[in-house]
Amino acid sequence: MSTQYPVILVHGIMLKDWKFIKAFGQIQRILEAQGHVVSTAPMDGFGSIENNAQQLKDHILQVLATTGKDKVNLICHSKGGLDTRYMIDRLEMGEHVASVTFLCTPHKGSKTATKLYALPKFIRFWVALWLTVAYRLFGDQKPEVLKVCQQLSYAPDGVLEDLHHDSIFMQSYATTMEKSRDDFVMGIPLYFSRRFEKSPTDGIVSEESAQYGNYQGHCIDASVSHSEIVDFMVGKQKKDKIYGFYIALCQDLAERGY
Repeated sequence: MSTQYPVILVHGIMLKDWKFIKAFGQIQRILEAQGHVVSTAPMDGFGSIENNAQQLKDHILQVLATTGKDKVNLICHSKGGLDTRYMIDRLEMGEHVASVTFLCTPHKGSKTATKLYALPKFIRFWVALWLTVAYRLFGDQKPEVLKVCQQLSYAPDGVLEDLHHDSIFMQSYATTMEKSRDDFVMGIPLYFSRRFEKSPTDGIVSEESAQYGNYQGHCIDASVSHSEIVDFMVGKQKKDKIYGFYIALCQDLAERGY
């Protein structure tokens, strides 16, 4: 059973579609094999919330024109969820969104981002410079590294104002990483994240910050990092569970009439 509306995968910072690299690994292919109409939004890897919200809006309108549908389902990872919320609220796209699923989105920001933005100016400048150069090579139209870091800083009352769109089904999921050795890519970020955050964390985003709308708990019952949930460098045993989560997620959306 396929979803009534197209599914759009919305990535966060750093990971994006570029040549052979896919922001969601093989997840789009897996969902298409289940009969769903799926695309990944072509957004900047280090674009601001405002910039990426506009890019997401442009992609949605293109998908609607191509498919003849009037709404889409959005599955958003990390900052992609904040881009989505801004797009719905500020760019008047609520009527075109049937559902939003947030995966590890920092709705209250990240204390790790706060610490990074507090680094000495000369360090921030050089790090931002090299990331800007790199992501322009990766195809970013307008990378704004420092602004993104500032936008993701911890905000106990929320990075953005709450959405009030009763017609949109909104749900959120978190993941948590138990040990550094569970994912060597996120091992160092996990060390710092645990020092700064009070609730369990996936290496970047705390479980507390990930909760928004209908909170559904953890994506899967296993140690999963912030990057593993989008199929980045995952072992086969865990990979099958992650694929199973996305398949079940879309099946549930279909059964709900979305």
